[in-house]
Amino acid sequence: MAYPPPAEGKKPDAAIRFPAGAVAKFQISDLEFYYGPKKVLMDISFSIPEKTITALIGPSGCGKSTFLRTLNRLSETVHHSRMEGKILLDGTDIESMDLVTLRRQVGMVFQKPNPFPKTIFDNVAYGLRVNGVPRGMTLAEAVEKSLRRAALWDEVKDSLRKSAYALSGGQQQRLCIARALAVDPEVLLLDEPCSALDPIATAKIEDLLLTLKDICTIVIVTHNMQQAARVSTVTGFFLLGRLIEFNETRILFKTPVRKETEDYITGRFG
Repeated sequence: MAYPPPAEGKKPDAAIRFPAGAVAKFQISDLEFYYGPKKVLMDISFSIPEKTITALIGPSGCGKSTFLRTLNRLSETVHHSRMEGKILLDGTDIESMDLVTLRRQVGMVFQKPNPFPKTIFDNVAYGLRVNGVPRGMTLAEAVEKSLRRAALWDEVKDSLRKSAYALSGGQQQRLCIARALAVDPEVLLLDEPCSALDPIATAKIEDLLLTLKDICTIVIVTHNMQQAARVSTVTGFFLLGRLIEFNETRILFKTPVRKETEDYITGRFG
């Protein structure tokens, strides 16, 4: 399979496979990350394809959420943290990018829904007011577009001036996705977005992600391997701060290269 070489030209491990014909959105080279003296990510080099859903799986504490936060430098908010190595976004080193610009291009949705203490309308409009409304659209039109993208418009169109806290948990999470989508990010990062939701709300989020992959690159951290199998194109397995295996989801789940991957997905540990 074709594999876009990491920035430093390091040859990928045999268990790190990039989908044939895909284009890399992120290229990660020799990435290591520290919380104080503790190293939590070690020697990670691979590429994330654009316009696909990439799932990151692995046991708790394996480093997948920390890795996710390095992609928009949110990890820098942790005191005494430090990153080594290189992450390229469309060929540009993210450490050289303006932080506001980077986070507008790479949006984030967290484990628990975190709507602002504002109306439904103002939650979605927040980023638009800061970054500007797309040319040729009014603020109301841009808010409606984002809510439609998040498959929420029909449920809230008659209550836009009500508090976001009046929504159910699943609706709040889709509202947070709408808020992230409002500024037209190129990448959407999701950290366990369904862990606090019931099966019906989870199904709605999964259906939503499948429609969004045509307009942006999605990277999702999940403990739910069935969810990874259902929604993702490619999957990465993390263990003890290392990327053990990365491949097309259908291959990784059926014929993993590494024994550690096989043991995890068959429930022998984790």
